Amino acid sequence: MGRGRGRAARRPPPGIRASEYPVYPATAPPLAFRGMTDADQPPRLTRLTFHGPLSEARADRIVRRLARNGPATVLDIGCGWGEMTLRVLEAVPGATATGLDVNGEDLERGRRDAEARGLAGRVEFVRESAERTARGPADLVLCLGASHALTDTEPPHHTVPALEALRGLVSPGGRVLLGEGFWQRTPTAAELSGMWPGASASDHLPLAGLVDAATGAGFRIEWIETANEDEWEEFESGYQADAEEWLASHGDHPLAAGTRERVDRHRSAWLHYRGVLGLAYLTLIPVG
Repeated sequence: MGRGRGRAARRPPPGIRASEYPVYPATAPPLAFRGMTDADQPPRLTRLTFHGPLSEARADRIVRRLARNGPATVLDIGCGWGEMTLRVLEAVPGATATGLDVNGEDLERGRRDAEARGLAGRVEFVRESAERTARGPADLVLCLGASHALTDTEPPHHTVPALEALRGLVSPGGRVLLGEGFWQRTPTAAELSGMWPGASASDHLPLAGLVDAATGAGFRIEWIETANEDEWEEFESGYQADAEEWLASHGDHPLAAGTRERVDRHRSAWLHYRGVLGLAYLTLIPVG
């Protein structure tokens, strides 16, 4: 699911994107740690099945609903390791897919997973930006936490042009699954001050505003659902768990200080947007 794509987002819509999850401290380049093995470094995101607040039960329901339309082609914008795409391919025999992302580590994980599940011949994981992509149209377009990758418009004003781009990427009669952040309520000044740098009440639309933007871009809304508190807690805890476990036994490691600062900063941000930032999963049908 969606992570950093053609450029880094100014702020993180659900959690922090993979491109903003550095293995090395920001003050030290990777070459400074040449010679370290993977075992020496903090593991990354191994506790996550999806890179977002999405339960197995909700994922199964979404995949069944999308499979009913019988998509022959799938395009995953900001695919990461492409778990949702792989599940759609398993549910729709004969369908093929393309996943776009700029994170090579995530793409390689997706290729390994596809190979292990006998899907390697039906999916291509491509390291490239989705901005102005010509890889559509597709019968099903997935864009989960990656709408900013479709436009050079800076957040929070990227939502409408991203929806317009999605409208151009989906085949007539197809579906778009959009995962997008929204404010569950207007955040207070104190809450905003503890979120991502420069956080503003204008960073997200309310759910009604997001739905209005989708209809204005030429979609009808087949389904609206939102991540619940349990899904958020599972995601945010799983997002940090590898690094937390590593820090507990590597306190004197050269990477420990930078890792600790990043993990503590993100936990604090999450506890400020917890119950305020939501994630909507909208199943969209193009009009006409």
